[in-house]
Parts: sequence; C-alpha cells; structure tokens
Amino acid sequence: MKKVILQIGRLLTPVALVLLLTATAHAAVPGITGGTTGPTGAAAFSLTAQEGYLNQPDGAAVYAWGYGCSSAPADFLPHAIGGATCPTMQVPAPTLIVWEGNTVTITLTNNLPTAAGNTSILFPGLNAASSCPASATAGAPQQGLLTCEAVPGGSVTYNLSGLTPGTHAYYSGTQGDLQIEMGLYGAIVVLPSAPPANCSNANTVTNLYGKPDYGSSHSIAGFPEQDFRLSTAAYDHPRSCYDREYLFQWSEMDSRIHHQAEAQVRATQASGVCLTAGNSACSLNVQTEPYHPGYYLINGRSMPDLMDPNYAAEYPHQPYNGNPHMHPGELTLVRTIGQGRWQHPFHEHANHVRILARDGNLVLSATNPAQNLAGVLMFNTDTTPGEAFDGIFYFTGRGLNWDAYGHHPSPNRPGDPIDANAYPGCTPDANGYNTAVPARTQVNYYEWCQDHNKPLQVNPFGDVNSGGPATLPDPGILTNGAWYGGTPYLGPDASLRATVPACDTTVNAGCTTLQPANTQANPQNERGWAFMWHSHNEREITTNNVFPGGMLMMMLVDSREFPIDESL
Repeated sequence: MKKVILQIGRLLTPVALVLLLTATAHAAVPGITGGTTGPTGAAAFSLTAQEGYLNQPDGAAVYAWGYGCSSAPADFLPHAIGGATCPTMQVPAPTLIVWEGNTVTITLTNNLPTAAGNTSILFPGLNAASSCPASATAGAPQQGLLTCEAVPGGSVTYNLSGLTPGTHAYYSGTQGDLQIEMGLYGAIVVLPSAPPANCSNANTVTNLYGKPDYGSSHSIAGFPEQDFRLSTAAYDHPRSCYDREYLFQWSEMDSRIHHQAEAQVRATQASGVCLTAGNSACSLNVQTEPYHPGYYLINGRSMPDLMDPNYAAEYPHQPYNGNPHMHPGELTLVRTIGQGRWQHPFHEHANHVRILARDGNLVLSATNPAQNLAGVLMFNTDTTPGEAFDGIFYFTGRGLNWDAYGHHPSPNRPGDPIDANAYPGCTPDANGYNTAVPARTQVNYYEWCQDHNKPLQVNPFGDVNSGGPATLPDPGILTNGAWYGGTPYLGPDASLRATVPACDTTVNAGCTTLQPANTQANPQNERGWAFMWHSHNEREITTNNVFPGGMLMMMLVDSREFPIDESL
C-alpha cells in the first residue's frame, strides 16, 4: 500500500496523474447569506444545534451533533450552484457568507438532546457580543465559561460588528473537547466591500475572469463558463485577486467518543431522567481521552465521498464536498480551517501555496504594504487547530521541459488527421506565457512557451540507438503504467496525439511512444491532469486504516476550452 502512495507521489512530480475523474463534481465555496447582497445592511442567521448521523465510506453512520438552519436561509451562494439545501443539522455547519461593513445577528436554538446540556458559539478573531441576563429564567441563556450559552430548548443571540475580510472559524464554546469533536463547527467568509479595480480590469491579466473576451457570462468565443466565485478578490488589496476558490475544513473523529455519547443519550431518554428539569442524572460523562481518531475528514467527508457533488442526497448531513478544479494560469484561492484537535500537514501537489493571510490578517510587505504582500511559499500548508489561512495556488506547467499540449514541430503535416487549429503557436508575453489576446481562444492559452514543440520523448528511454543487443522497457511506462489514464497531454484530441498514425515517424520524428488514453469515463476528447492534495501524514489518507480514504482529494487541471461547472 505504501508503495502505491509513493509511486503516485513520484509520478505527479513530472507529469501529474492523468485520471478518469475529469467529469466528477467540483467544489467552490457554497454557503448561505443573511439577507444582504453587499456591504451595507444587517445580516441575520437562524441556526439550530441538533443530532444526526454522518455517512462514511466504510458504510458506517457515525452519531454526531451539528449546527444547521432552523428556518429557510435568506439566500444561497454562489447562485450558479443549484439544488442547495440547509438541513437542521450538518457537519460542517452552514458556511455564513457576509460582507465587510455588515452587522450580523446569529440566533442559536439548542435542540441537542437534553442530556447534552448547554451549547453555544464562539467567533474567534471577530468582534462578537451577546446578551446574557443577570438572573436565569426558564429557557433564558446562561453565562458559560467562555460565552453566553443556550440551555436545552432555549436560544441565544450573538451580534457581530466591525467585520474585516477573510476566512474565519466558528465553533462551540461549551465543553469544546466533546462538542467540537461531535461536529459543532463551521466557517464564516467575510468578503471585501470594494474589491480592488485591478482584479477585474480588462487591461491586466491579474485574473482570467472579467475580461472582454469572456463577455457578460465570463466566456470566450465558443467556450462558455460561469463564474462561481464569491468575489474577485479575497481582501481589500490589489494582490489578492483570484479566479477560483475552495474552502477546506479539516477535522477528525474518534468513533469511540461518538458511540459513547450516543449510548449515554439514548440511556437517559429511555430512563426518562431528562424529563425532570435540573435532574443531576440528566447529563453526559463521555471520556474524550485517550484520543484515537479513525476518520479523517475534509468538509465532513472522507475520500472518495468528498469528490461527490455538493448537496448530494446520499449525504443529508454533509452537504459540502472537496474537489478543486482549475485551468492552467488561474489563481486558485484556498481557504482552509483547522477544526479538529490535531494539526494536519496539507500537501498540495504541483506547486507551493503562497500564504495571503492568517485568521483574516494579511501578511503585508514591510517596505510597501499598500502594493505588496509578504506571505511565505509553503510546500506543506499547516492546518493548525482553530486557525484559518487564505492562500493562492497557481499552476501552468512551467518547467516540465516538454510540451504539455502535445504539439508537433510542423502544424500542417501531410495526412495529419487533427485539425491544424489544434496546433497553435506560442507567443510569449513578458513573463514567458502564451497570453496575447488572440491566444485566449487557443487550446494552449497560458502555455509556458519555452517548452512549446518539445515532444515528451524525443528518444524514448528504452531505445538503444547505437544498435545494442536489446531494447529495454521504457522505465516511465514500467514504473507508472500507461500514465494511469493514457496520454500525458492536456486538451482536446490528446489521445490522438499519442497514437502511432498521428505520430508517424516518417513525417515527424521523435514523437511519443505512449499508449492512447483510456476514454471510458472521460467526456469525449477531454484530457486533464489530476494532482493529489492530501494530508502528508500517511495514516490520515485512510479510513479506519484502509487506503484510500480520509484526507485525500484531487486538484483537476483542464485546458481552457473545457468549462468547469462547479454546480455538478
């Protein structure tokens, strides 16, 4: 099993995994609003805390608690995702989407089993206030150790103000060792009130959306694509533009704790001890140590479940998935929160991640903070418990030293079965990429021009050109298989570029010997790459010690002409 993991890791260094998953669901940042559509006005949310069950890839349904919507939310975002729901219990909790400048009211009703006792919400890093009465009355909130708490069957209201952009956590402030473990956590995304103008300026290529070529629906000619972002920038800063965004909330579960909590809840319900107010027997005594989690979750799901669609019916209490997807050259905003007890080393294959901010605080340059950021590049991003970060992931294929689009030296070869338009040129911009205005309709938009027209295998590894006694197997094929899915190229007709007729050595010497791609599960002619994104702690990419599972997903990269539909 370890050998499989390591081989995949090695493969992704030069070419990425060509996978049969390019038609699967994507992610975005789905959530709810409190009735506002911008930075003015007041947002109001009505949440409840209830019990439910979380479905796991091994067939288990684990007892849990979670926040949910006690009434229909005012709106769902992004609007391009249909079929959105907000159940009365979900893990993670509903993602609350608000704007800088909003005042926010959150009313929490405690519908947990009576034996669970009080519950509450903390908003670390945000200006939160609540009103707790001096004297307790039936159903009134009570002052807890950290915040005002809702008693069983009661409610408490929190008020947030002075919001600044960024990604933030919210979670229970009552008996956190148990209640957060049981699932009482979620995220708040605060959007900038006035995104910087350069983030949608037609004269720059800071990001790829909003340009004249894309039109009102963000599409280039013949290549429609919807905009699934919540904003054009993560912060009120010209260097915080982005093209896609994803929210990942990392946590883990020790099923022993959940089973023990359920057994004690059911025992109190069966005995009737919780029917008498104030009965000391109506309580839980769940041992939260020693801690031995067997489930490792991103957005409440494990691999492969987290690659299923958002709001999928088979996960009624786990509506959010984790399946990032991008085009070469796009700036992908990664919003991450550590919601569990452990730190999980998050490894994003294919590139480092540039940290923009931590807990909503931009990492600014000391010399020119108005124009420059100073966040580090991280090989492994950290998911510290209780901490959030925003980072930018960027991938173009630069430096592979072979043509990722499978171009051939001659664009109009005699007898070539592929249209000449599939073999465009590459005109480097100031940074070396193919981004001139005409290139925006080409298959190789944002190609690194230095690698243009470089066949993957000028002389395949196994060739013995000097006439030796034997031709050895190609170690690239021997180690990795036929690239797992077939061709290593991006874009349409990629399979044809890897076949012998299209690589007749009498016409074009030095073409690849790799086999054509497997087309069983891909859209016709669509070829993308998949890079593993996962915990770098190997046991955390298992589900109860079975691989694959846990904190593992794929970043899927498609060339520009394949629309990415986050609503699937």
